[in-house]
Formats: sequence, structure tokens, C-alpha cells
Amino acid sequence: MIKRQAEETLRRLAMQFPVVGVTGPRQSGKSTLVTSVFPHKRYVTFDDKDMREVAASAPHDFLLAFPDGAIIDEAQKVPEIFDAIKKKVDEGPYQPGTYILTGSSQFHLRKNMTDSLAGRAAFLTLLPFSLKELRDAQLLPDIPYELAYQGFYPPLHDKTKHYLPEDWFEAYINTYLDLDVNESINFSHLSTFRTFLTLCADMSGKMLSMNALSNAVGVSVPTVRNWLSILEASYIIHFLQPDSTNLGKAVVKTPKLYFVDTGLLCHLLRFDSPEALILSTSKGPVIETLAVAELLKQRLNQGKRPNLTFYRDRSGLEVDTIADWKQDFAIEVKSDQGVEKKHASNIVKYLALKHQEPVKGVVWYLGDTRFTLQGIPYIPWKEWADFEDSQAE
Repeated sequence: MIKRQAEETLRRLAMQFPVVGVTGPRQSGKSTLVTSVFPHKRYVTFDDKDMREVAASAPHDFLLAFPDGAIIDEAQKVPEIFDAIKKKVDEGPYQPGTYILTGSSQFHLRKNMTDSLAGRAAFLTLLPFSLKELRDAQLLPDIPYELAYQGFYPPLHDKTKHYLPEDWFEAYINTYLDLDVNESINFSHLSTFRTFLTLCADMSGKMLSMNALSNAVGVSVPTVRNWLSILEASYIIHFLQPDSTNLGKAVVKTPKLYFVDTGLLCHLLRFDSPEALILSTSKGPVIETLAVAELLKQRLNQGKRPNLTFYRDRSGLEVDTIADWKQDFAIEVKSDQGVEKKHASNIVKYLALKHQEPVKGVVWYLGDTRFTLQGIPYIPWKEWADFEDSQAE
């Protein structure tokens, strides 16, 4: 089994809080993580209809079957369980790590836990494998486009299984539509929603345009906004907001949209091989999506807020990602294997604008060797996995 970076964070939180919620997309490894960290804790899933009905009809009695606590998967499907857990936690002695709740819907799990378990619960978000996890397991390919095409979902890296990305992602989308989306929108809109999902893939790594999506799909802007919130809550997409530091009134205020997994993105873009990705005009946005997802994972695996934005002004100056961490970083992502001075041109201009603030500029690229040009480090793709740790040294 591949060791997850979030394991240490989960243990840390469970030593402090009676309840820990673990969210993340379907098939990201949530159940595997929590059962491996707590092998002696009873496990129950509310994906099981019978179990769901029993828990909903008598939630307090249901918890009596688990005197030492439990792992409850897809807990948000039985909202009644949260008040029962609160009562159980409040009545007994303080016992950290009693209940571990998992769910693939960030919005519903967090809302229920926040409403009922405020001050008693902590949260951990688990996304699919990170570069570091795959590298440490010696599962990184030599060519980054192969990894971008395959994606990071754990089942696709399980050597005991033989999934083809094209077949696995098709089944994944069908399951997602049936089990997650179908609960939130009218059944008659499912086919339209799938079209909407594909159009969002064309927008990954780009500025969000709700009007363009509305016109293309034939639904209202409020519907687009609602459907985007569904995709975000189920960890299919993520938004980067524009940098809030005021460098002038010409800074744009529209967020950028990114998919969380490049394999799903490539499937929706209809690539049938890594070679098709290499030859596509979408190569740059896909690699930028991979980079942003890696930054997200590095932070979320530690239980930290991502604190990622981007910079663009109306003159056309853009920096792909601004990381507001202990050290501020301006990160430019390039889908090239070669090193050129022009790759850092936007970074250099941005640093000039921020000359009074301690910001460090870096370029992420697809080569194999670290370089420094014009004082800007060029970081090869396999070293993206250690970025935050290496920069803190």
C-alpha cells in the first residue's frame, strides 16, 4: 500500500479532537487511509441503504453498537447522525479520535459537522495521490505527460488491478453522476450536466466565464453558478482567486478554474494517449493544472489552507500561481523540457512590481535538471514534490 502524506496529519488531529472529518473526491483513498490508521476501529458505510435506514430511524441507538467509536463512511447521507454524535461526545469522557467521519461531499459533510459539532471536530481533505507519494513508491514514469494522462486516482496505480484510464474514467463519471450529482439536480438535467462538465474541461487553467458556459450549455447563469458549486464541493474542480494584494486598479477580479485531477481532465478532453496530449494545444493548461493540483495536495495533506492565488492585470501581465506561505512565491508553470530566459519574463516583471515585499520567483518546468537564470530557479517536475520543504531550507 502506498503511504499517504496525510497519515501524520490524520493522527495529529485524532489525538486532539473527538471527531475528525475526512473529505475528498470519490476514489481518492479516504477509506483506505482511515482504516489503515485505525485498524481496530469498527467501520460502517452509509452507502449501504439498509445501514443508512437503520441509522436514520434511530441514530442514538445506532451509536450504541459502537461503544468505542467508529469510522463512518459517507456520513453526510444520514444528517441525523451528527446530533447523536454530539450528544454521545458531550455525555462521555473526553476521548480524542472517537469518530472518524468520511464523505465525498465537502459541502454536506462540513455543513453538518459545523452545525452540530462545532468545537468538537477537525477536518482533513484527501485528494488523489501526490507526486511525492508516487515518487516514494517508485511509480513515477519517466515522461511527465504519461502521468498527466493517467492521473493520480489510486485505483489507476494499483498493480493488482489492470484498469485502462479511458474505461476507468468513464465508469467514474457515470458513478459520480448517479451517486453525487443526481442528488443535487433534476434527473432530466443529467445529460446536460455531463455536457457542462466537458465544457468546464476546456476551461481548466483559464479564466472562468459563466456567461460563456451559460451560452454554450443553454442554461441560466444562476444554474451555471450552482453546477460549478457542485463540482467544487465534490472536488472535481478548484478555483484560484485573483491575488488580493492591490498593485493597482487594473488587476482582474475573475477566478481561474482548474480540475483537481489531470487524468479526468484528459479523458474529458478526449485524449486517447499521452502522445495526443503532447501534440495538443491544451498541453500547457493540462500541465498547469497538474502543477496547481500538486500545490493543493502539499498544503491539504498537512491540514493547511492552500493560500493559492494568481496574478493578472489588464495589460496582460500574468503569473500562474502566487503561494502565500511562510515565504511568498510567484510560480510560473511551463510545459517545456528546455530552459529559456523568456520563461521567467513575467516573474521578473511581477517581482519588480513587488520590490518592497519579500517574494521569491520560481519557474516550474518539465526538464530533469535544476537551473538558475536571472536569479530565478527553474525547478524540474520531479522536484515539484518537495517544493515547500525544499524552499524552507
